[in-house]
Formats: sequence, C-alpha cells, structure tokens
Amino acid sequence: MSSITMSAVMHFGEMGSRWGFNRTVGQILALIVLNDKPISAQEIADTLSISRGNTSMGLKELQSWRLVKLHIIPGERKEFFVAAGDIWTLANRVLEERKKREIDPTLSLLRDLLLDSPSTDKDKLAQDKLCEIHDLLESVTRWSEELQRMGPDKLLTLMKLGAGVGKVLEFKDKLKIGNK
Repeated sequence: MSSITMSAVMHFGEMGSRWGFNRTVGQILALIVLNDKPISAQEIADTLSISRGNTSMGLKELQSWRLVKLHIIPGERKEFFVAAGDIWTLANRVLEERKKREIDPTLSLLRDLLLDSPSTDKDKLAQDKLCEIHDLLESVTRWSEELQRMGPDKLLTLMKLGAGVGKVLEFKDKLKIGNK
C-alpha cells in the first residue's frame, strides 16, 4: 500500500467515530474505496493487521450501512468487496443512515413529549424549547432531503454558490436597514 493510501486509511479510521462507526470500520471503508479493484476480506485483514473476525464484522457493518457490497469473481472462492457507489452516493448513504439512527429517534421522542399536556409553567417552558428544537430538526431534515434528491452536478453548483448566496443575503439585509 502506498504511503498516501496508508495515511488516508489511518485518517479515515480516526474519522470513523465521528461518522458513526468505529476506527477499524473506517479503515476498512477507506481501503475499499481507495482500491481500484475488488479486495478480498483476507487482503483487508492482512493489510490492516487485524483479525479475520474483526474484518468480517467490519464488512457486515459497512454492508448494513450500504457502503460496500460483495463482488463475485467467477472461479474464486474468496469473498471480494467493492464500494457500493461513487463518493456522492456513499456520502448520501452515510447521511441517510445517520438520520435514521440519530435524527429520527430524536424527532419521535420530541413529538411524544410535545403531545403531553404541560402540568407546570416549567413544563410549558421546557415544551416550548423542545418545540423549537423539533422545528429546527424538521427544517434541517427537509432541507437535507431536498439536497439528497439533487444530482451531484447540481449539488456541486449549489455548494460553489454557497458563499455567494450568503453575500447576497447580507446585501439584502443592508438594503432593508437602509430603507427603514
């Protein structure tokens, strides 16, 4: 493995916990994504100096996230793995899975808490704040879903426009202040 690939694999391992999975799973994902050909589970274990069992568990987790898939090579008895899409597809899947595992349960809890009738002023205040959190999460979720429906080209264009849109909004606010 080249030094560039090794550095990236090690970094993906460190970032894995921030993305929702452990260090080894992050390293396995990087190794698969950065490989130009299907890679066997044994090659992964050997390259990362991890047990075959740990490799198998990591691959199962990545498959549950829909980030890697099994690749059959005729005549081979080994299992080979490839990335389950391009970089944009993988990023979208991470976002979808994080939403499913983190945002959806939180929204569900917030909805339940907002259905309760507050019995005290403190409960009412808490419920008002929970409503704000709920509304923010709902807005972010809807916005995220809209972004995910865009193709990579449109999304890239939108991202490039990002700073420009911020400047336009600032200019609009200055015009409003000047007109008052």
